[in-house]
Amino acid sequence: MLALREFVDSNGRVFWGWLFLIIGSFSFVFFLYAAVISKLLPPSDNAVIQAIQNDWYYCFLVPLTLPILFVAVYFHWLSMKLFKHA
Repeated sequence: MLALREFVDSNGRVFWGWLFLIIGSFSFVFFLYAAVISKLLPPSDNAVIQAIQNDWYYCFLVPLTLPILFVAVYFHWLSMKLFKHA
């Protein structure tokens, strides 16, 4: 425990960077499984996996979010132009 504490104290940014990368990687893999891979697998007897296979929310979440993202980026660009030239 002391070695971990010394590592965190001496390399705090490195530790938190790796921690966020690992958590982000696990989240990405879980989302990829829930949105794509689970739909390609045969039906399962496990209740959790079956619930993920029958859920269509995440399959439509990313494609339907992209147009909203483009609108948000456009309004951000427009507001920066108006602010800069005001």
